[in-house]
Amino acid sequence: MATRTAGGNAAFHNFHNDYAHIADPNERRRLALAEIDKAPFGWYHVRAVVVAGIGFFTDAYDIFAIGLVTAMLGVVYWQTAATKRGSIPTSADTAIKVATSGGTVIGQLAFGYLADVVGRKRMYGLELMIIIFATVAQALASSSRSISIVGIIIFWRVLMGIGIGGDYPLSSIITSEFATTKWRGAMMGSVFAMQGIGQFAAAIVTLIVVSGFKQSLMTASSVATCSGVCQLAVDKMWRVIIGFGAVPGCIALYYRLTIPETPRYTFDVSRDVVKAGSDVKAYMAGKAEGVTDEVMRVQGMQEAPQLDIPKASWADFVRHYGQWKYGKVLLGTAGSWFFLDVAFYGLSLNNAVILKQIGYASGKNVYEVFYNTAVGNLIIVCAGAIPGYWVTVALVDTVGRKPIQIMGFTLLTIIFIIMGFAYDKIGGKGLLALYVLGQFFFNFGPNATTFIVPGECFPTRYRSTSHGISAASGKVGSILAQVLIGPLRTRGAPPGSTASPWLNHVLEIYALFMLCGLFTTFLIPETKRKTLEQLAGEVPGTPEYDAELAGHLHRKMSEQGSGSSPANMGEKAV
Repeated sequence: MATRTAGGNAAFHNFHNDYAHIADPNERRRLALAEIDKAPFGWYHVRAVVVAGIGFFTDAYDIFAIGLVTAMLGVVYWQTAATKRGSIPTSADTAIKVATSGGTVIGQLAFGYLADVVGRKRMYGLELMIIIFATVAQALASSSRSISIVGIIIFWRVLMGIGIGGDYPLSSIITSEFATTKWRGAMMGSVFAMQGIGQFAAAIVTLIVVSGFKQSLMTASSVATCSGVCQLAVDKMWRVIIGFGAVPGCIALYYRLTIPETPRYTFDVSRDVVKAGSDVKAYMAGKAEGVTDEVMRVQGMQEAPQLDIPKASWADFVRHYGQWKYGKVLLGTAGSWFFLDVAFYGLSLNNAVILKQIGYASGKNVYEVFYNTAVGNLIIVCAGAIPGYWVTVALVDTVGRKPIQIMGFTLLTIIFIIMGFAYDKIGGKGLLALYVLGQFFFNFGPNATTFIVPGECFPTRYRSTSHGISAASGKVGSILAQVLIGPLRTRGAPPGSTASPWLNHVLEIYALFMLCGLFTTFLIPETKRKTLEQLAGEVPGTPEYDAELAGHLHRKMSEQGSGSSPANMGEKAV
């Protein structure tokens, strides 16, 4: 039993004394985590979701905005090109977009690993600093004799991608470990749904900026003739659009830097029992962190070896995932995310076709071209993506993660089969309808659940690393879609043509990837309304229970080896 300490008042509660009467550190851990799991939904949950969600808002804004900005770069830097004046070459456009995905893979793996090694709190905020710095640098970038604009933009977007990648495991894990069990899926889904709001904001900001330079843009009839004041206006426009992405990040940075360490990490990895117990109470009271008695904290650290849960190590990592029942879960989360992102980024190949169908692909002058593009993308985002995200938030804790993912992959397989094999028969309106349905079932389906499940189904000591591996697999799939599969759509087209004669076959390929994603979904567990400790196999009497993983087998053998019994140990404690 820990000694009670003096001090504390209504303003500065003595959190240490709340668990001072608990002698067993394992019982202290169980009671403290149960408070988080069973806590009623409150403002501290809203704060965690908003702080994490603003990061995803920024991520989505930066990724989506570049699709609108590359057309403007073409006007500014390719106005004197020999062919297709005012248009960015396809190779340069692809390289700029893929650069972000490449950096994201690095960030997901690096930040995922480091968050398990040095802690969530120490890494949280660092990734946002990288995003802010790289975003501002892009907005100020320009070409010179020694480096092209493509080269400098790629450099900064790789760096920005590293920050964006770091946000995936950190925001997911921090939200998961602070969430109440009943609404954990909705909280994590709300964080991820901010991607839709970020895409919406990118289109809105573009619309505002284009409207602000209306008079200058109307002086040119096409991008090929946009020079003088028109070209100067476009150069200012793309910098404002990119630079605005740093604003929400700056707002969220302070709150990320002051968020407390998750009690689960403090218990299971840092093994600081006293500090973790105090942090639980502080978090629920709206405080930054618990204030502990340092003498009692040192004594608690000396008791830490008595904790049942295993310590993290490379040997333990290999042993843990070397078992099929745990390795298959990582294979399921990583595989599902990989197959999803191949087709998710593939569907965006239809943007030009969809914009043309709804009448937002051209205009009488440069102003109308950019204005229609912004409005068209706004319609696309609002039609399918945003509703899909929030339907997931509403249903994920009642329907479950696995059924939503199975339903999503099944329907997307059917949608891509129809789009591919009946491409010439369904017409433009049919393609528009299927496109909107596809966007909806991506987000009310695997796009949301592949983010949620990896943040729940792994043990605390490897949760961030495993989420990073899963997310990185997805971004590898997106790179594959953009670099290898996507260019197949122009196979057989005349040089310089924008036709896509092979697009129907590419859509058929994506249908196969959706079918593969359906199969990998059967490897993941259902995590609905289960505590993180139950999913990690630590709770006796549950289907997931693993005595070795929970450390109970080791403790039992130790007790037998020392000749102790639970009764004798109780007598000694008394």
